[in-house]
Amino acid sequence: MLNLLKKLLDTKNIDGYIIPKNDEFFSEYSFPNRLKLISNFSGSAGLAIILKDKNFLFVDGRYTLQASIESGKNFEIFEIPKITPFNVLKKKEHKLTLGFDPKLFTEKILKSNFRDSCNLMPINNNLIDEIFNLKKNFKTREFYCLSETVAGEKINSKINKLSSILKKKKIQNIFISAPENCAWLLNIRGFDNPCSPIPNCQIILNNQNIYFFSNLKKIKKIKKSISYRKIKFFEFKEFLNVLNNLKGKNFSIDKNSCSIFNKSIILSKFNILNENDPCYALKAIKNKTEIKNMTDAHISDGIALTKFLYWIKNKKDFNLTEIDAEKKLENFRKKNNNFLYPSFNTIAGSGPNGAIIHYRSNKYSNRKIKKKDIFLCDSGGQYKYGTTDVTRTICFSKPTTRIKNIFTRVLKGHIAVFKTNLNKINTGEEIDKRARYSLKKINLDYGHGTGHGVGYFLNVHEGPQAISKYNNVKILPGMILSNEPGYYEKKKFGIRIENLIYVEKNKNNIFFKNLTLAPIDTDLINYDMLDASEKKYLFNYHKDIYRKISKFLNYNEKKWLSSLI
Repeated sequence: MLNLLKKLLDTKNIDGYIIPKNDEFFSEYSFPNRLKLISNFSGSAGLAIILKDKNFLFVDGRYTLQASIESGKNFEIFEIPKITPFNVLKKKEHKLTLGFDPKLFTEKILKSNFRDSCNLMPINNNLIDEIFNLKKNFKTREFYCLSETVAGEKINSKINKLSSILKKKKIQNIFISAPENCAWLLNIRGFDNPCSPIPNCQIILNNQNIYFFSNLKKIKKIKKSISYRKIKFFEFKEFLNVLNNLKGKNFSIDKNSCSIFNKSIILSKFNILNENDPCYALKAIKNKTEIKNMTDAHISDGIALTKFLYWIKNKKDFNLTEIDAEKKLENFRKKNNNFLYPSFNTIAGSGPNGAIIHYRSNKYSNRKIKKKDIFLCDSGGQYKYGTTDVTRTICFSKPTTRIKNIFTRVLKGHIAVFKTNLNKINTGEEIDKRARYSLKKINLDYGHGTGHGVGYFLNVHEGPQAISKYNNVKILPGMILSNEPGYYEKKKFGIRIENLIYVEKNKNNIFFKNLTLAPIDTDLINYDMLDASEKKYLFNYHKDIYRKISKFLNYNEKKWLSSLI
């Protein structure tokens, strides 16, 4: 297929073609996955450049090892942001002309990656679609509305909050291009994306109306149920016609999710204001109902996880593959009627596969789990209603002293994040340093952020909140994040401990509380390395798990869980 694409380059008068991971909605789980089709790389983020004589693949630190395994034969792999397309292309003797699909890129992405290193040519017909004869996703399962008892806030209330922000900023029209924000604003969900209930739709909002763009075959239910009267429904292709009838001079677009294609259409009629969509910040603060429902979802998830961990830790006939373990965990989750589907592709990596940060087992890589292996399992579920994400690293025999010591340092970082005094330290950047401190004392580190924001029955990855070297967003009450420091040794093992946490405010105190309820493998801990407060945290955490889920366990499971306290 690479050769077919290279042949197309001459017909389009270009030197190369750029292929991102995302679709036109900038979804994490895109359809179709054009990047995988052309490169075989299956990670959730990446960018390929196909030239006549070379192929480049740019991924972040989570995926460098995975990319080299999946795509390394045909692609030169680079880690971003250490090396960007700009760094590679600027070395060329002549400026190359690269084609791209303007529906799949924002100006921000293009500028940050390419700057002035090449000439960029928009091509409206996607070349990957031409080669593979790809058709649009014709799934017509209808969108549906969440009740107020599930959402915790009425549509009118959310719209009023958004409108108030727009009024203060003197914004007359706003294009909400990210479907996750549309879903939050209107309390709707759908079936367009794997692992996420986000409906593919976009919105224009002004002080007169909401203009809702989607596949009209999917909106029959919500059309009857949405309580907001000033909403009008259109097919995506009617976007320009709607714009022609709008009043006002300015139009706010989100620089992170508004495509160059849509921006050019809006720019032909209005003055553009490049701002962050206020919905991101609004939906990051979960209301009391959302927190309660997320808590309930994690109790359900904790039962499944604890049963799984007991099962795999105590299995006598050890004849398991990674896929066997993955399927068993999902079966435990499926026993709960509120479980819908995984919130992302499960990472079940044994031994050297655990070192691939976002590994996914397949028929070619599927490894038999050995007693001596360290086994890393990162998984999550979408429940009615709530989203979970948890990682546990476990052993099946006595681990080496070195592995115990490294695991304990990762655990110390995990506990340090949880115990952060958010009154004094309140940005992701600052908290990230605490997570890495114990590892860095012996010159070890990990190539990913310590935590990402999490949506409420939406995307398992959500911004703007995060715990990372590059995030200075204030951590505020109501936010939900992951807490997942780790360590990975190429071709040997991987370690990660992940809980979801939320920010609680009690009078004047702001602090983290755990959502995740899954025991930590005490066989991997060197207790001599823990101080009294860390030991107390571990005791209280396991005690809390026992208190909340023991009544749902059988005798042996309960006995095993109590032994950890």
